[in-house]
Order: sequence, then structure tokens, then C-alpha cells
Amino acid sequence: MKNLPESERPYERFRTLGAQALSDAELLAIIIKTGTKDMTALELARNLLSECQGNLLNLYELSYEQFQKQKGIGPVKAVQLKAVAELSKRIARTGRGYQLSLSNPASIAEYYMEDLRHQSKEVFLGAFFDAKCRFLGDSQITTGSLCFAYVSPMELFRAALLKNALMIVALHNHPSGDPKPSEEDVKLTRTLQEGAKVLGLTLADHIIIGDRCYFSFQENHLLE
Repeated sequence: MKNLPESERPYERFRTLGAQALSDAELLAIIIKTGTKDMTALELARNLLSECQGNLLNLYELSYEQFQKQKGIGPVKAVQLKAVAELSKRIARTGRGYQLSLSNPASIAEYYMEDLRHQSKEVFLGAFFDAKCRFLGDSQITTGSLCFAYVSPMELFRAALLKNALMIVALHNHPSGDPKPSEEDVKLTRTLQEGAKVLGLTLADHIIIGDRCYFSFQENHLLE
């Protein structure tokens, strides 16, 4: 970047104008830090974005191995880029978490949709809320096979109690893309509902995530 005029260097532009004034490529260049003997960090960033059709969301989808296939991106830079992508995702999710509503299953399904619909195995997790229905966070309980994930109700309840939650929304995905509940899903929901009552907790919903669609036991009046 030393070959660039000082007014065009991302670091200097950041200090002078602030982060909001920088392009996506310039922000990426700051993370990448150094280029190669043939390319500046800014050129590396532009090439990387070009490979992703200029879409930062596509950048997030690149795996650690795919990053390293990009010219000028080695193991260290690949780790840095994946770490920043994951951190930005978690920050965005944290902000959206304040908008979750127990009375609006769609808001919860949407919050977890992108994470769960791409999973190749069934993943079961719990989302937890306090007595005022405020979101307290979530916890992954188990990961299973292509079509089944064994769930220990006590693991779910333990996670809820550790977060001082009173309300639980159970969630899992169907890798097939069809969120229609199986007989096992219905039985599990009943077990969770009965177990929650014993502990003074409430199973507010069980949401199954499919491919851009979901099934809510609450919306379908399948909870007592």
C-alpha cells in the first residue's frame, strides 16, 4: 500500500474520514493488512470481492479452504477473514435477538433460518426467554444424523436454568427441507412440555426449520 498516495491508503482514509466512508474493498484491505510482491492488500481485497460477485454475504459463505485458493490469501489471512465474518454474523444476530417475540413464531424462525437451513445434519437447540418474554440467548443441545438427533430433555432444561429462563422455544432443522413434524417430533414435543411443567418452566413453542420455511407447534395449536 506504500505505493499508493497517502490520501488513498485505507488506513489513512480510515483515520481521516472514519470507517463509514470506506468501501467494502478498503475495509477488507485493512483486515488483510499486507499484499504480495505483485499485488497490494487493496487489490487482493478487490479480487476477493470480485470472486464473490461483489456481495459480502457471498464472502461469508466461503470456507477456510476456499479462502486459501484465492491468490495472495494464505492460512493466516484465511483464519482472519473467517474470524471477522463469524464475528460480524454474531453481532448482527445479537441485534436481531432483541426483536424476537414469543407471540410471533415467524420472528424466531427467521432469526435461526440461515443457520439451520444449511445444516446437513439435524441440529437441536433451545432459545430462552425470561418472565417478561425477553430473549436471554440460546444453546445448542445436540447434533445428530441426516434425519435424527437424539435429544435429552434434561440437557435442554439445564441450559434454560443456567440462563435463568422461564420460557423455552425448542428448535431443530430438517435437512430434507420439509419442516413437517414427524411422529417422533410430536412425541418429543409432548415430553418436553410435560418435563418443563415439572420444573416450573414453559415450553412456548417447538419450531422446525426447513428450506426457507418452518413449522411452529404454537401456530398450529399443537401445544396444550
